[in-house]
This record gives sequence, C-alpha cells and structure tokens, in this order.
Amino acid sequence: MRLKGKQALITGSSRGIGRGIALKLAQEGATIAVHYYQNHEAAADTLARIRELGSDGIIVQADVSLVDDIRRMFAEVRDTFGSLDIFVGSARSELATFYEPPLDLTLDKWAMAFDSQARAFLVAIQEAAPIMPDGGRILAITFAPGGCSGSWQPWIAMGSAKAALESAVRYFAVALAPRGITVNAISPGLTEDSVLNSLPEEAVQLARAWHRRWTPMGRLGTPADAGNAAALLCSEEAAWITGQVIAADGGASLMDTVLPLEMQLSQPVVI
Repeated sequence: MRLKGKQALITGSSRGIGRGIALKLAQEGATIAVHYYQNHEAAADTLARIRELGSDGIIVQADVSLVDDIRRMFAEVRDTFGSLDIFVGSARSELATFYEPPLDLTLDKWAMAFDSQARAFLVAIQEAAPIMPDGGRILAITFAPGGCSGSWQPWIAMGSAKAALESAVRYFAVALAPRGITVNAISPGLTEDSVLNSLPEEAVQLARAWHRRWTPMGRLGTPADAGNAAALLCSEEAAWITGQVIAADGGASLMDTVLPLEMQLSQPVVI
C-alpha cells in the first residue's frame, strides 16, 4: 500500500475517470475526499466503494467553475484532514455547456470550458499548496489530442482550455519543485464511462469500433487504466517526474494521422 497515510482530494470523483482514480488511490491506502457537483448519490456510492477497499474519506461539493466554491471546498478539506498530500483535478462541466463548433461557439461556452479547467486548476493549486507538505503530488486530467489538433470541431472550447491547463502544469511544476511537489498531467485518450458517453450511442459505438483498429492495444481506455497511471505518479518512486503530460492511451497517440491504418499495421500493404 504505497499511499498508506496519505490524504487526497480528487475533483470529479463521483463518476468516470475521477472515480477510477479515487478507487485506485484508496486501494493503495489513501484517504479520499470525494468531490461532486450535483449527484450526491453517485459520490456516496464512490465513498461506499472506497470503504469496501479498506480506506475511508469524506464527500465535498463544489462547482469548480466558481472560484468561491473551490475555496470553500478546500477549506472543508483543510478543516477535516488538516493537510493534503495529493490533489487531482479531474472535474469537467457537462458536454452541453461547452460543446459547439468554432463558428457557432458562444462566449459563455468558451468561458465555461476555461473556468472549469485552466482557471479551476490555478485556483485549486493556490489553495492546495499552503496545506500540502513537501513531497506532495498534483495531477491534472487532460485530453492532449484536443489541444494539438483541430479536427474534432465542437471540442474547440474544451480543447483550448485543456491546452491552457497543460501549460499551467509546466509553470506550477517549476514553481513547486523546490518543495519536492510534483505537478503532472495524465492524458487518458478516449475512455469508457467518461465524456464520450455523453454523446449519442451511435457516436459511442463508432468510437469503440474505430479504436479497436486505431489503438495498438485494440480498445478504449477505462477509468481503472487512468487510476493505475495516477497511482504511479502519486508514488514516492515518481518523485523525479514533474511537468509532464503522460499519455495513458494504449498507444493511440503513437499512430500516424497521415498514413492510412493499413500502411501502419504489423502486416502493411505490399508495394
């Protein structure tokens, strides 16, 4: 149990990737502050599963797009835990609040994406750092492809916000390095039980079918995959890794978007 005695706050941990991370860190011995925005029942279910793993925790509520809510959440964690060893920023706003193509994108949807990602991460670290002992761990959950391509057009607001988030990771990694606090991001790629499932079922099935071919591992990721990556980066052994965006995507980001898949696979087309 590499994280026994550690205390962690994971935003968005009532569901999806955040829940997968919460359960893995709990399995490794950490006490978890489970965050939710609207679905208390889902947060309570996550906490129940954490207790089944032999750990414990609390439930905190906040809208991470609101600065005052973030500060209140950290005050609750401070009052309960006293200190915080691990912070993971995994919360996101609902798809409808930001999902719109570039030429139709409204400023409120652009603002929501940035407020719930880059700004939320900025405020959260400023709140976490004073109560985090030296050697702490900070993680952000990103989606790196959305920040370096333009093909998923309605993703423009979130893709841009995630790119800003990844940049902030590097700046905070430098700022907190003297205290031995690492700051990294995990890019899980398309994942089951995530924002993907907010899309119509036809789109979800298309994504699954595509990744069976596109991803070298032959499948979409899972919240447990993200949890395993987070546990590694939160361990003592990861003390020398900071300011990095770690792709935990089954090799999907290794594939070339220019060449046809048939020319990239293990049995290429004979020319």
